[in-house]
Amino acid sequence: MKENVYHFNTIGDIAFVKNCRSKSIRIIVKPNNVIKVTIPPYVSLTNAFRFVEEKSEWIRKSLEKVKPFEQQNQIIKPGFEFQTREHKMEFVQQPEGKLKARIGKGLIQIHYTTEQEVTNSEGQQFIRKAIEFAIRKEAKKYLPERIAFLSEKFGFSFSGLRLKNLTSRWGSCSSVNNINLNIHLVRLPDHLIDYVILHELIHTVHKNHGVHFWKSLDLVTTGSARLLANEMKKFRTQIY
Repeated sequence: MKENVYHFNTIGDIAFVKNCRSKSIRIIVKPNNVIKVTIPPYVSLTNAFRFVEEKSEWIRKSLEKVKPFEQQNQIIKPGFEFQTREHKMEFVQQPEGKLKARIGKGLIQIHYTTEQEVTNSEGQQFIRKAIEFAIRKEAKKYLPERIAFLSEKFGFSFSGLRLKNLTSRWGSCSSVNNINLNIHLVRLPDHLIDYVILHELIHTVHKNHGVHFWKSLDLVTTGSARLLANEMKKFRTQIY
């Protein structure tokens, strides 16, 4: 879905995107002054702008809250080393032209003219969108196949699978056994990807994290469920 960036004098640049699955306007605030507003299809930009103005004080306070994390969320620019499961980032300077991305043949290529074009808020959002595209592509290739293999191997069944760009969870399982997996799982080592998938498959049987849940998870992880859970704490769901 295409993003459109608009500048607000009291807040700064904000990216707006229409999402057919959204039921209400949602504001996401991230470090380095990254603000994104998701809008349901029936809400006009005028009403979305009005909503943002009404929430401007909340947005400013949220930007202050995430400032301590800005050092952890490094500006992505030439010289920044980053690699996904199958793609490596590469910056290519061009004499003129707009900022653009090419993804394929193992590369996330960012073509730019000036470094400011890369480091400003709009440029950073563009680059992060390119990274998300590459990660989602890898997730679609690997995760459905892996959950199918593990569910068959250990005798689980689930109703459906959705891959999402989740901000705070690696996965979830609904009451009717629909499983959501975070696309960022593909940034983890293989054994931790399997751990998260098995964790959600266990939830098709045990809906809470009680004794029976951990016993079942131990059975399919050869007794290392707690160790794997602790290892997961080293990783963040978001890289920016």
